[in-house]
Amino acid sequence: MIKSAFETLLFATRWLLAPFYVALVIALVALVGKVGELAYGLGAQFFTSSEEDIILNSLGIVDLTLEGSLIVLVIFSGYANFISPIDIEAHPEWPRWMAKVDFSGLKLKLVSSIVAISAVKLLEAFMNVDNETDRHILAQSGLLALFVVVGLILAISERLGRHKGAHEDG
Repeated sequence: MIKSAFETLLFATRWLLAPFYVALVIALVALVGKVGELAYGLGAQFFTSSEEDIILNSLGIVDLTLEGSLIVLVIFSGYANFISPIDIEAHPEWPRWMAKVDFSGLKLKLVSSIVAISAVKLLEAFMNVDNETDRHILAQSGLLALFVVVGLILAISERLGRHKGAHEDG
């Protein structure tokens, strides 16, 4: 009886993650505000901006879009994996992936998103090379390379794990 009560308590603690997801929604709203700010600046200075400024502002919007997508991915897959399953059948207009991203898939998508965000940041630094130090660009390049290597190692280990699991099942 004590064991059952303890396990019930432990299982209920998953709901302690809910405030984290609410905080991520707040972060997403903040990103929407930043995108609005960038879009307004882009539109207001359209005729006076150089091509480079427009590209840099556009890269900023791409970066924020990737970050927002990453947050949405974490919110839905984290909720479905750790708190409560999402009843996708009750909401046919919702994307199907919302209920199907498992934890290993989430890890790969997160690393892929981080690599993409890092690549956009590096591209922004190259576009704005006059205002960047060599050390800063080198550090960003090193981080991008590190993220790519980690992503490859994670993808290979996931593939080997699935391959090994298929052999053990059969």
